[in-house]
Amino acid sequence: MGALVEWFTVPFQFDFMQRALLVSVVVGAVCAVLSCWMTLIGWSLLGDAVSHAVLPGVVLSYLLGVPFAAGALVFGAGSVALIGVVNRTSRVKEDAAIGIVFTTMFGIGVVLISKIPSQTDLMHILFGNVLGVSDSEITQILLMAAVTLAAAALKHRDLTLFAFDPTHAHAIGLSPRRLEALLLGLLSVTVVIALQAVGIILVVAMVIIPGATAYLLTDRFERMLVISVAVSVAASVLGTYASFHLDLATGGAIVVAQAIAFALAYLFSPTQGVVLRRRPARRSPSEPENAHVREA
Repeated sequence: MGALVEWFTVPFQFDFMQRALLVSVVVGAVCAVLSCWMTLIGWSLLGDAVSHAVLPGVVLSYLLGVPFAAGALVFGAGSVALIGVVNRTSRVKEDAAIGIVFTTMFGIGVVLISKIPSQTDLMHILFGNVLGVSDSEITQILLMAAVTLAAAALKHRDLTLFAFDPTHAHAIGLSPRRLEALLLGLLSVTVVIALQAVGIILVVAMVIIPGATAYLLTDRFERMLVISVAVSVAASVLGTYASFHLDLATGGAIVVAQAIAFALAYLFSPTQGVVLRRRPARRSPSEPENAHVREA
């Protein structure tokens, strides 16, 4: 018991671990909230696109000596707007527009990376550096997280209706295009927030896995939000602890912890788990064999 308590308390003796745990929890919570809407709408590819499209902004920010968040936010929002323009003004479908924009942006970022003299800085950009986050960066993260969560809470009902039925949302006077723009803007900010924790390569996992895990565990959106946040925060804390005690990459450890949570839900979810679904359901002797099948 004493060893377990020590395992949890020792990291708090170090200032860098206190900052890392704070950032990991905040990032995990914000990503989990957005993840639910992303999962319902089916925007997984778009989350991947935004996470890669911010690379040029991050690199330019580094080269110019300005905060990473500034450049990442500009390029993230700009890429989302560019995807919409290409989709609306040409015959190119949305998935193709996403692929074109994010690969182009990522290619520009790779070219710019060649101008960075230090390989260590490159690793921090790609895989995050939550253990080295500064006080000023924590302030930026907390401010952006507060704005994102406040906007999500304020437009919670509208965004949820848009995710489930955009046609009905339009019928009652809401603007699906504005709600889409709001959600994409929140996604861009969320990606920027998560960069410090897991980097550009792994940020898409933070935006997708928590919502997908919760989606397997409940059919109620409010519960989905709670489960998603709980899973993401727990995985962020456990991943950060594991990186400290086992000398692992923090971002990778967090994502692996989330992946394990998803795997457990995929296998053992009471309603959607693969293992439990394969068990034959019990029927009363008088119940027809296909009674569970509803008429189409």
